[in-house]
This record gives sequence, C-alpha cells and structure tokens, in this order.
Amino acid sequence: MCESGQVVAIALGSNIGDSFHNIELALRLLETPNQVFTPKEREDMSDDSFVAVIDTSFLYETAPMYVTDQPSFINCACLIETNLSPVELLKFLKHIELAVGRVPSIRNGPRAVDLDVILYGNTILDTRPLQERDNLDNLINQLVIPHPRMHEREFVLRPLNDMIPDYIHPVHKKSISKLLRELPEEDASMKKVVPFPTYPLPPNYVWSFPGVPVVPPTLTHWTHTSSLTPHQPGKKRKTHLMATLNATPDSFSDGLVHNTIDTALEYASKAVQDGATIIDIGGYSTKPGAAFVSPEEEEQRVVPVIKAMRNMAPSDEDSTASATEVVSDTNSRVRAVPISVDTFRWEVAKAAILAGANCINDVYAFTGRDTYPVVDDDQKGRAEASMTEMKRVAREYAVPVILMHSRGDAGMNKDYEMYKSGGASGVVVNGIQVELGTKVEKIIKGKGGVRRWMIIVDPGVGFSKTLEGNLEVLRDASSIVSDIRVHNDGSTTHNHLRGYPLLIGASRKSFLGTILSQGDSGRVTEPMERGWATSAAVACAVQQGSLVVRVHDTKEMADVISVATELWG
Repeated sequence: MCESGQVVAIALGSNIGDSFHNIELALRLLETPNQVFTPKEREDMSDDSFVAVIDTSFLYETAPMYVTDQPSFINCACLIETNLSPVELLKFLKHIELAVGRVPSIRNGPRAVDLDVILYGNTILDTRPLQERDNLDNLINQLVIPHPRMHEREFVLRPLNDMIPDYIHPVHKKSISKLLRELPEEDASMKKVVPFPTYPLPPNYVWSFPGVPVVPPTLTHWTHTSSLTPHQPGKKRKTHLMATLNATPDSFSDGLVHNTIDTALEYASKAVQDGATIIDIGGYSTKPGAAFVSPEEEEQRVVPVIKAMRNMAPSDEDSTASATEVVSDTNSRVRAVPISVDTFRWEVAKAAILAGANCINDVYAFTGRDTYPVVDDDQKGRAEASMTEMKRVAREYAVPVILMHSRGDAGMNKDYEMYKSGGASGVVVNGIQVELGTKVEKIIKGKGGVRRWMIIVDPGVGFSKTLEGNLEVLRDASSIVSDIRVHNDGSTTHNHLRGYPLLIGASRKSFLGTILSQGDSGRVTEPMERGWATSAAVACAVQQGSLVVRVHDTKEMADVISVATELWG
C-alpha cells in the first residue's frame, strides 16, 4: 500500500456490446470497490484504500490494431488518484473487467472492456523475472510501467495528450505531446465521439449494481474529427442540425408559437423530417429583460413536451399506405431523436432527463445567470452551488452538456479590452478561451467531474458581445478550440478549450438585424425576417468546423448545411 495518493493514468477500450455503457460502468466501478471485490477479498485491502477519477480524455473511435479482423474500438484514458500499490491496482482492474463482462479472448482481440495501467506517477516497474524481460510476449498477469507499447499507440497517446500533454515519459524522456508528434503518421480514421444515453430508461432495463448509479444504455452517438490539425479537403465532416423549440410565451423570436403540446409536436415532426438530429427545448427566455420564471413553471413548460415527444404513437389516420408509413416513420424518429433541455437549473435538468431528454444546454455554463461580474461572496457562493449541482446531475445521468460563454444578461458586459494581449487571437476569442475555458476546467477536473467527452462548447454568439465581437467569433470560431497558447494576466497557458466540439447558435439574432439595418438601403427587421442573414452565419459555422448549428428554420438551414459541407466540410 502506498503511503499517499499517486496520480495514475489508465487506458480503457471496448469493442463488444454497448461500448459507451461499458466504459462508463468501468469508470464508476473504479470508485466503488465494494461492488467489485467480495467481502473476503476486501479483507486483504486497507480500510483507508481509495480510488478517485480526477480527469478523463476525449472518447475516440479507433480502428483495431495488431488484430484487425474485429470491430472498431472505443478508446479513452483517465487519471485517477489512489493509494493502491501498482500490483493491487492491477488486481482491482482485472476484477472490474470481469464485472463489466470481459471473457477470455485472443491477445489484442475483442473485449467488453480492457483497462491498462499506463503510467503510475513516475514509477518504473517490471514484475517479470529478470531473465524474462527480453520481449513483450509474456505480459499476462504481469505489470510493466510505463506501459511498454504506449509510445507506438496513437489510441493511447492522443487521450493522454488531452489531459497531460507536458508530462515527461520516465523512460523516453519526452513529453506526451512530443511522442504523439513523432508517430510515423496520423491515424486518419480515428474520430472523437459524443455518446447520447437513452432516457427514459427502457421499462425492462436491468441494473445489477445497486451501490452504483445506473448507467443508461446508449441511444446514439456523434463522431467528429479527432485531430487538432486543420481540416483536410475531401474528408467530409458532419454538421448536426439542432432545432430550437421554445416552449415559452416570450422568446425573442417565436414566443407563443410552439408553447402548446400540439404545436410543439408539429414543430418537432417537421424538424426531423427536415433533417434535424437533435431538438433543443427551452422554457425560460434568455433575451435581455425577459420575465422571471420559477423553476416549477419552467419545468411545467418543458417536461410535458418531452414526454409527449417520447410517447408519440404511430399514426392511425385513414390515408394511403405510403402516407401512413411516412407519418409513422416520422413519429418513430421523433420518439428517438436526441433532446437537449435548455436550462441553467439542475432541478429542471433532472426532471427533463427523467422525462426523456438526453443532453443539457446551459447558456451560463453551470454558474447561473446572476454571477457576472462576481462582486461579493454571495454571488461566488451561488455560482459554486450551481456548478456543484449541475455537475452532479450531468455526471449521475451520463448526459452530454453544452456549455456556452456568457456574462449574465445577454445585452450587457461587452467590454473585452482586458484581453488585448497582442496574441494570436482577437480580444473576444481570447476572452472566451479564458472565461469559458476556466469554467470547463472546473467542470471536468477533480472527483465528480463531468467526462471530457461529454462537453460541447458554445462561444455564445449574441451574448455580451458587440456587433464586431460577434463577427470576430464567427470568422474565427475554429481558433476558439485550437491548440494554441492563450494569454491571460500576462502569462500564457494551453488553451483549455482545445479539441472540444463546437456549437454555433446565431439564428435570427439581433446582431444580424443590426447588419441589415446599416447603410442607405438598410431596413429594420423582425427576428423571423432574418432567415437569409442566418443562412450566411450557418454557412460560416460549417466552414469553421462546427459540430452543431442551432437554428429555428430547419428546412432552409438543412439546405445551407448541405451546400456549405460540399464547399468546406
């Protein structure tokens, strides 16, 4: 037993069954040894033994290596803090593999889950007899640290690079980022993955770990580019279309249009027919000066709509067979489409997920609406309490979260001069990298952190930004998540937003109206008159590599995405 905690890097992989479920279950079992060891086995462990997951990488879809005639793998890595010795930890990991469902297989063959100790602090260890260390063919039930093949495996180095790019390998004496760059070539097939869980849970779903929060089955998953290098022409990216369903009477664009069950279902049906792959449902307007809505009222606005979508029945209308088939197929697609709940309140998020939502979209990135600028301890306390509860809900229910950059009221706090550092980014982009990046680090790091692969970042077009600031964000959105140094308070750090997928939401916003009103031929427009203007912003978002665009007019914007993808995707 180690006297104090060590930081350990563990690689995880799965390519049998529901791989996303298997990996999440393995991570939860890491922190609950009572669910893995029998009481007799626990007697051999110290009463003060502990394991805590403190960071995770992105999740990757990876072609199999060594044995190639098998399904693709889902790979990731995590950092844990533990006082288990290396050998005790290895024993623990093997128990977890069995608990998740791993069965004997060929070396490097298919498995429900595989957990390998990659790094154990700066420890160098080989448990094999000295005379048996001349090759790597005898590692069964043995432990070599650092992992002897990690330097040749992109599916190990890239996840480690997400978390500890500057860590110096104890044997090779090179940083993780340098080892990654020295690989002979980049695996072009390797993609990042965002999984969406199924809610509500299927009625016949069986859970066999009563001391562990339920891990839901997977509904679907999205892939996006894994590389931090610029996009290569000819390699098509998919831009997902998020339909905006405002169940509110006072939304800036479409209040009182879709705030009944019938009109909401009509919009959802049309959206999926148009190609929407996620529907965002909100019950609290974020426009400047919007009326206060209690958590109870917000919940009453969104939960019935979510339940109605999840319970849409096949059509029994008297019509031709082909028409019926189309309607029935639409209803099935509405029942299965991912739903995000647009809320900053954990109570509403939890209720929405249990009703059938699969994602949280928080315009305040877990810190609440009244916490910028932070001027007193009360505000700081509210922000910390909000983050604690939102993290708990997101982690417990294993849902993706969209975290937006904002500064309280959308129409205020537009000064970014404090970020005028002379760096590679503009002042607003630099401000987003620092402010949203700081929040994201708090959300993913430490015990109870949200998995890195569950984060989508939104730079907050239209929120606390001038016209030129919004245009800067659109023009340079890709740099927000690029691998560059970020300037903050006279120093530079890694960009905390590097590698995250982007969501851009510019649909119908007031800055577009400002542009349209300029000049001698300018005209004043209502939000619903800004469709053509929105299409230009959507095309730009595709060109900048956004994973998702949030829109109101789904049919028109689906066309824009199709053409823009051919041009730049």
